[in-house]
Amino acid sequence: MRRLIFIPILFFLIILSCSKGNLVTGFGKIVYLDFEGGFYGIEASNGECYDPINLPPNYYTDGLQIYFQGVVRDDPASFHMWGTIIELTEINTLEKE
Repeated sequence: MRRLIFIPILFFLIILSCSKGNLVTGFGKIVYLDFEGGFYGIEASNGECYDPINLPPNYYTDGLQIYFQGVVRDDPASFHMWGTIIELTEINTLEKE
């Protein structure tokens, strides 16, 4: 009986682990890139570039300072040819002091 319960749980965990990549977090800024039709990306403070697939429209501000968290995605295709594709799980603006 235990084996019958364990197998579906194991199968679910394998599927879940294959669908998404590594978690990334950091500080950075929103940048507008004027090629491939124009789009917004994230330049992290460590120099990495990210192409978010779900950036909310209220963050479409070039130069906006942010904190972000996301999951690296290698399953969707992008024609932007810029940065690592991520799915944002959290994003917040940084308040000016």
